[in-house]
Amino acid sequence: MMKLRHSALSIAAGPVWLEAMQAHAPDAPGLILVAQTAVGRHRDSREAHFVQRLQQAGYATLLFDLLTRYEESRDPDTRYNAPLLGTRIGAVFEWLRHQPPLTGLPIGLVASGTGSAAAVRAVAKEPEMIGALVCRGGRPDLAGIGPLRQLSCPTRVIAGDRDDGLASLRQAYDLLECIKDWYPLAGTDDFFREPGALDDAADGAIEWFRQHLRARPAAEADTAAQ
Repeated sequence: MMKLRHSALSIAAGPVWLEAMQAHAPDAPGLILVAQTAVGRHRDSREAHFVQRLQQAGYATLLFDLLTRYEESRDPDTRYNAPLLGTRIGAVFEWLRHQPPLTGLPIGLVASGTGSAAAVRAVAKEPEMIGALVCRGGRPDLAGIGPLRQLSCPTRVIAGDRDDGLASLRQAYDLLECIKDWYPLAGTDDFFREPGALDDAADGAIEWFRQHLRARPAAEADTAAQ
């Protein structure tokens, strides 16, 4: 396993700052962004475990919060504001454009919960930024019909068969017109809490990124950085 350098970051997103943890090495074949609707705990949460699996597969990672600590404790409805959260992922894209060590890497994105809707909206708006998307369950239906149909990057939806929102998840998937894959996991819900389920979801994400993340041509990387 390559040696990764970990850096705690704050990324500007309009009037707020998003907490993030970056893990990077010069020889990483790609960068995976992981959006979480929880706050902090970038080293010891279930999301951190998922990120560690991506790192073990060789990828650099950026785990970032979509909410601030104030919003999580005082304004929990913010997590359902898909347009706002989509602009925050867009702010992370803007930050990436100004990081020379990262701009040439192929970039993947993982999202769950209402972050899945935010991811769809952000990537539909800026398709040049992301080479492949994984929605780990969640509510991509909240993105709206237009963004779902506009999405152009290869997209895998990882779905637990005990997910209470499975019907909505499938409806959103059926609206996608991009390269897509439905990746079912038996015996788990939308939180993938059963033993081994989160690792199985990570395996599905890693497989998707290995299939679809390719080195970006220099001209394409320059365009994304502008």
